[in-house]
Amino acid sequence: MAEQTAKLEHFIWQGKDKKGNKANGIMEAENSAVVKAELRRRGILPGKIKKKPNSVLDKLFNKPNAGDIAVFSRQLATMINSGVPLVSALEIIAAGIEKPAMREMIVSIKNDVGGGTPLAAAMGRFPEYFDELFCNLVNVGEQSGALDILLKNIAEYKERMESIKSKIKKAMFYPIAVIAIAVIITVILMIFVVPAFAELFGSFGAELPLPTRIVIAMSEFLQTWGWAILGGIIVGVYLFIRIYKKSPALRAGMSRLSLKLPIFGSIFTKGAMARFARTMSTMFGAGVPLVEAMSSVSGAVGNVVYAKAVLEMRDQVATGQPLNVAMRETELFPNMVIQMTAIGEEAGSLDSMLAKVADFFEEQVNDAIDALSSLMEPIIMAVLGTLIGGLVIAMYMPIFQMGSVVGG
Repeated sequence: MAEQTAKLEHFIWQGKDKKGNKANGIMEAENSAVVKAELRRRGILPGKIKKKPNSVLDKLFNKPNAGDIAVFSRQLATMINSGVPLVSALEIIAAGIEKPAMREMIVSIKNDVGGGTPLAAAMGRFPEYFDELFCNLVNVGEQSGALDILLKNIAEYKERMESIKSKIKKAMFYPIAVIAIAVIITVILMIFVVPAFAELFGSFGAELPLPTRIVIAMSEFLQTWGWAILGGIIVGVYLFIRIYKKSPALRAGMSRLSLKLPIFGSIFTKGAMARFARTMSTMFGAGVPLVEAMSSVSGAVGNVVYAKAVLEMRDQVATGQPLNVAMRETELFPNMVIQMTAIGEEAGSLDSMLAKVADFFEEQVNDAIDALSSLMEPIIMAVLGTLIGGLVIAMYMPIFQMGSVVGG
């Protein structure tokens, strides 16, 4: 199945429906013949069909993101709640979207729905944007007649999850970005500024201070091997990413390592807890059976270790074991989470209890990231001051010594 999906390409098509009205959209298919056959099956007379070009700029700037999907869900929920027919609602939303890729995707979904395909199945044609969890909830909404409520819940869920992800990314990005800038500035100084000082110092005819000699030696090393080091780093990062994508063992190892990192490990753990509890609450509250819900939850926790644990819990729950007992056996969940789950199962309010757990851990993540940001700023300033300041002092020490000799 994975090989077949990999061969699919996007085709932009134009045609006319049964009433002679113009129709257009984008479709994933193996070739244009499949597109024509699918359009005829929907009652559309095929017209112009061409392969959609995929440029680098399209991938970077035109690709729908989770925020776009959340807004789309909220808009669709509002329109359905107001009594607008589904196809008309999709058409209105598509007309108001500026991002071409997002608009084309919604138009394609609208055409599928207009041809009799359920909304969940139409969205399932775009798994990159509508995952299994999303489609399951939409399917429940269609079956129960509460599609507007489920779409609203999905929008709120997406917004909460993106808020957690963005905060965690912010906590990681800030120190990495500052350190990267510091390294770049240091390399520039080493390659372009230090050699000028070294040439000046060469005319002194006196022995240079040890810190100055060390800096000059580092500068000469970078000038000689700098490009080789840079190439090695680029190749190493590229190979690591390739291997990471293909190796489940490496992904699992990195996930375990991320949970054990000082300071950041606690944030990752709390984030995984929040995503687990929020997703379970949303799925179970929508009426999705617990075992079926856990299959979708495993893909939403954002960590391979917890994803594997959720699948193991699902298998145990399927045999009749209570969820809280299965959670305890993984040894990954705190007692508070297990107790809240047990209370929810006993009281028949598992969704509301898990929602409270999610609220708690989301607040914990927010507080931890705020505290980390406050702590990192002075540490980063101290590191930058030591690095850049030490470099400058090392290069000016000979000048200071020469000044003291002249003055004496």
